[in-house]
Amino acid sequence: MSAAGTLIVGGGQAGFQVAASLREAGYADPVVLIGDEPGLPYQRPPLSKAYLAGKTDAEGLNLRPASYLAEHRIAHRPGTRAARIDRDARRLILADGESLPYDHLVLATGARNRDLPVPGADLAGVRQLRGLADADRLREAIGAAERVVVVGAGFIGLEFAAVAAAHGLAVTVIEAAARPMARAVSAETGAFFRAAHEGWGVRFAFSAGVTAIEGTDGRATGVRLAEGDVLPADLILVGIGVVPNAELAAEAGLAVADGVRVDAFLATEDPAISALGDCARFPSAFATGLGRDDTVRIESVQNAIDQGRCLAARLAGRPAPYGAVPWFWSDQGRHKLQIAGLAGPDDASVLRGSGDAFSVFRFRGGILRAVESVNRAADHMVARRLLAAGTPLTPEQAADPGLDLKALATARG
Repeated sequence: MSAAGTLIVGGGQAGFQVAASLREAGYADPVVLIGDEPGLPYQRPPLSKAYLAGKTDAEGLNLRPASYLAEHRIAHRPGTRAARIDRDARRLILADGESLPYDHLVLATGARNRDLPVPGADLAGVRQLRGLADADRLREAIGAAERVVVVGAGFIGLEFAAVAAAHGLAVTVIEAAARPMARAVSAETGAFFRAAHEGWGVRFAFSAGVTAIEGTDGRATGVRLAEGDVLPADLILVGIGVVPNAELAAEAGLAVADGVRVDAFLATEDPAISALGDCARFPSAFATGLGRDDTVRIESVQNAIDQGRCLAARLAGRPAPYGAVPWFWSDQGRHKLQIAGLAGPDDASVLRGSGDAFSVFRFRGGILRAVESVNRAADHMVARRLLAAGTPLTPEQAADPGLDLKALATARG
């Protein structure tokens, strides 16, 4: 009887990376990649930036051509939805009733956008951005819109706001927190990007709640705030975070808590099932002091790629715990934000640089935990090396403009 091989649920970056890395590692058994979207696996980060701005097309988003999947014997099944896991029989039941066997099941199910829980959120003109189909609808809507309201000043909301402003649209961003990207970056970095967006004509409403989407004849016309004001809009983008797609795991009896719980090797409590990417919550030394159990769920391309390689190595017989430095980026207008590590809202900040090019070094308990770099790519690369090596660095050293960070990182290495 031939091996059932590895079955991967999720055709995004994480799922594709596992499949590709399995073949690179010499894994010879069948590899099946199931995705609920049509088409080839593609990159999502450009959707809110280059794709919306018209700087790349849909084909340019593809991670690899169809020929790559065929040459590497990766059986790709797009437009296919998984419905249930039969753990006893080691079979995945699809929505159409088909049953697929597996030796190992990988859950790379990603996350979905959080819905705005107010009346009128389902009106025409209210959009979200998660996949290619969303981006296509937004590109069309931008061409017909005049007034845009963005609900949520996170990465996606601000990236979209920058694109909309560049198209000459009147843009207002509503944020429940007191500053942009409050959960992700320091006050210093947030203040810089607020000023940059305001310079592009974007208006902000901070510490503001949305109570309803107003509309006429089934189409949105404005956003009502908690204090009673209505912001007129013919296009509304909702970007208030995501929810991990963990229902498949939960219904199969696997541990779930804001993501599928996995160990340092990305394994669930079922030895035949692993999880990774946006849907997985895992232990991380970089999350020390951020939560009760030092686990984290990370939504980034870097995490998806590195976890894909780590998991593939284990399935190919070379297990090692996952310990990659988390890093992220956001392109907003002409400015590039790069983050290495994981910071908390109460972490201390030390600024290096000034003007349009600076870095903020974040310390927790006197230990360097993260670095936010704005238009300073060299700082970002050094920060990743410092964090990976655990190089001792005090706040006083970070504040010294004469300290050669690159030399410090090189000496430690």
